[in-house]
Amino acid sequence: MSRVFAYCRVSTGDQTPDNQILEIQAAGFQLEPRRVIAETVSGSTTAMERAGFRKLMDRLDWDDVLVVTKLDRLGRNAMDVRATVERLAEMNVRVHCLALGGVDLTSPAGKMTMSVIAAVAEFERDLLVERTQAGLSRAKAQGKKLGRPSSLTEEQRENARNLRRQGVSLGVLAKEFGVSRSAIQRLTL
Repeated sequence: MSRVFAYCRVSTGDQTPDNQILEIQAAGFQLEPRRVIAETVSGSTTAMERAGFRKLMDRLDWDDVLVVTKLDRLGRNAMDVRATVERLAEMNVRVHCLALGGVDLTSPAGKMTMSVIAAVAEFERDLLVERTQAGLSRAKAQGKKLGRPSSLTEEQRENARNLRRQGVSLGVLAKEFGVSRSAIQRLTL
């Protein structure tokens, strides 16, 4: 027999998950208090980084049902929500989202919904890459130096290059200049 779990998340300490629990019960789901996982954590924290959600994943079993009031309770990021639902589907856990008409996100209709979410996630990811590239191009055009600041001055870099040409090992130079071996190696390439 399927067990019903509820995952209720609020973002701040002055909020309470009580309304979410009442909404799930009003939708006809019988909840045992021990199967209600409620936590206070930002939705921007991925599901698997949340202590309460990890605890829930450890307790869920084949054929269980997980109910959330809204998709954003699982996460704000479409990519994270999609990955979470796919992971639950692999465990044969049905995921019901009340805000989507109670659709089981692992059913054919739910899979279609998840396909739309996946498309939105891909679009979101593409936009992020596009904005990042545009920002980098703009910064380069303005003459800004990109990347992490060098831990060595130009004089130290030239000195390290000369010593390397004389056969001094990467390890010795790294120790002498207080940087990693790879930092010295990058100077000599």
